[in-house]
Amino acid sequence: MLAGKVVVVTGAGGGIGRDFALAMAAAGAKVVVNDIGTSVKGEGESSAPAERVVQEIRAAGGTAIASTDSVADWASANRIVQAALDAFGRIDTVVNNAGILRDRFFFNMSVEEWRAVIDVHLNGSFYVARAAAPHFKTQESGCYVHMTSTSGLVGNLGQANYSAAKLGIVGLSKSIALDMAKYHVRSNCIAPFAWSRMIGSIPAETPDQRERVEKLKTMETAKIAPLAVYLTSDAAREVSGQIFAVRANEIFLMSQSRPLRSVHRDGGWTAETIATQAMPALRAHFYALERSQDVFSWDPI
Repeated sequence: MLAGKVVVVTGAGGGIGRDFALAMAAAGAKVVVNDIGTSVKGEGESSAPAERVVQEIRAAGGTAIASTDSVADWASANRIVQAALDAFGRIDTVVNNAGILRDRFFFNMSVEEWRAVIDVHLNGSFYVARAAAPHFKTQESGCYVHMTSTSGLVGNLGQANYSAAKLGIVGLSKSIALDMAKYHVRSNCIAPFAWSRMIGSIPAETPDQRERVEKLKTMETAKIAPLAVYLTSDAAREVSGQIFAVRANEIFLMSQSRPLRSVHRDGGWTAETIATQAMPALRAHFYALERSQDVFSWDPI
């Protein structure tokens, strides 16, 4: 499905990103495997993870190169895109998958923990996407696949930085889809459910938490890759501005914000009439303070 295409996958040294890189290569794409080789918290650096995935691809008969530049810096992000151009002469797809976690309850979160996660997830997605944009615009084709999360789409405890970044990525993706539609460039999001190195860092101290972790362990990262390959392919030429989720063998099309209910009062509102009339009329449509596991309450299929 991807013969002749050149794909950049960030955060491709392990987990979901590795599966994306392997699946893209198996589908015929030439792949730039980008990973700086840090811990889940973004600490340390190593070229080994990216190189290992490149060797896996080559051993299977595919074509790939490694990139160890960071997505969290504008100049460095440009070098990731340039690596594709230097090695393969073009770029067709950016998969914004790189990420770190610095989980902490909002009232204890440091400015550094906030910035570190925003820099990698949100700024990094913008930097790499923006670096590729002139090439997509010139060739009048291209595709972006961005990784979002139900932590942002629905909500989660102790992840204000991650949730804000992941919901910001949804807005970024939609803006790219709108701004670049006339150049035949597409942009979509995937929210993955899968057991990976990042998910493996979530707490498992209570019986409820341990039960959730055991369910997550049944969801393989490789289950996410087919959707990414499809979205990258020409078969998805009409698909843009959408948010998908993958949970084991389930694929969801996620909702996007639209009005639920309105109230009107001739002459306008006061704070008092809002309290006595508007809010009682709207309250039935309020969203509960739910987390992902409250919304996706059934076992993975």
